[in-house]
Order: sequence, then C-alpha cells, then structure tokens
Amino acid sequence: MSEMRIIYRKYGGSLHWHHHARVLGEDEHGVWVGCPSGMIAQRGHEPPTVFEFASVILFPRDAWWTAAFNAPPRKAEIYCDITTVPVRGDARITMVDLDLDVLRMRDGRLILDDEDEFAEHQVRYAYPEEIIRQAERSAAWLMEAVGARTGPFGGAHDRWLSQVT
Repeated sequence: MSEMRIIYRKYGGSLHWHHHARVLGEDEHGVWVGCPSGMIAQRGHEPPTVFEFASVILFPRDAWWTAAFNAPPRKAEIYCDITTVPVRGDARITMVDLDLDVLRMRDGRLILDDEDEFAEHQVRYAYPEEIIRQAERSAAWLMEAVGARTGPFGGAHDRWLSQVT
C-alpha cells in the first residue's frame, strides 16, 4: 500500500491541515486512506500535533466534502469537512477547506459547526456565489446522510478502520 500526502488549504491558498496517510483502497464511495494512532499532523505552520486515535478518511469522487471516521476515544465518531472537490495527484490529495463541518458524536448528536467562520470568510475572502451554494448544499446533504446513516455513513468505514486499529 502506498503513502499519500493529504493537504487541506484554506480559500486563497494558505496551508491548513496536512499529513501523510496510507492508501487503503477504493470502493463505490471513493478513496480511503488510513491514519494510525500516533499520526503526526500539522495545521499550517503551527507545531505538529499527534493524534492519539486511529481514523480513516474518505475522499469521495466529485463531491464537495471529505469525511474522517474516528476510532474511540475520539468523541466525534464522524467529522466531515465541507471542501472543494478533492483532487488526487501524484502521491497527494488536495482540497480547499470551506469552513463548515458536520459531526456525528458517539452519543448520536449531529452538529453543523463553524457557521460563523463560514459567514465571516464569505466576506473576508469574497467567496464566489457558486462556492457558497456548493458548500451550503453539501452541508445540508451531509446533515441528512450522516444523521440517517445512509451511503458511506452506514458502516462502510468499518472494514477500512479495522486495517489501521
């Protein structure tokens, strides 16, 4: 299995979260990568962070989001970032983080997070109307799909997560 560099940027190009992950495979939902417990990630140019839990990340085809499925003890079982469509290149996947997040907590709560940041950045970075519409549509779709446990949110991650835990 190959290693891939995962690079999230913010609108305008500044570096956001970035780390390495192991490509686990592909299925009908997209490309799955594994991040074992102890993975080192970095936000922008801040000091590195060690993640003390395993996770797998799904990069769907032609969709404006990514989804991390986290092993315990992480309180957020699923953490979806609203992004531009992930682009897979030579040993890397890149996308632009558009602020909004959809989380499903282990206790079943569903959270739409960072609406304030999304509103603020629409003004600060002059998001084009199409970016705003795509982000809002993706967030609404994710709230429904993650809440209803449909598509990749109904357990598709289990076989992938078992490869990194």
